[in-house]
Amino acid sequence: MAFSEFELKKHEKEVSAFIEKRRPPVHVRNEVDLSFRIENQSVVIFEIRAGWRNPAEKIEQLVAKSTYVKSQNVWKVYWLQQDLKWHLYEPVSEAKTLAGFLSVVDQDTHCCFWG
Repeated sequence: MAFSEFELKKHEKEVSAFIEKRRPPVHVRNEVDLSFRIENQSVVIFEIRAGWRNPAEKIEQLVAKSTYVKSQNVWKVYWLQQDLKWHLYEPVSEAKTLAGFLSVVDQDTHCCFWG
């Protein structure tokens, strides 16, 4: 079940503020930038990079994902492993709020999100 319109706007505003804080300087955003999307009950954060062979081509590099589990009232925290599948981020697999998830990604204690 997708978020209500109110929840969607609230989450968009919260994640947009986080993304804006972490975005690279304006003069390099054509080469690398940061963005997000909300898919059903999940928030996905990703980098947008110029293609190596074709700089006009834009490539998305996934950074982090969180899925809201309504029955448990928690946000599950995921990171993308080498097998290109989302796995629970074991140091902190759940956050009580979306802000909690964003804090985990921002701190990146184990260098799983930003490298």
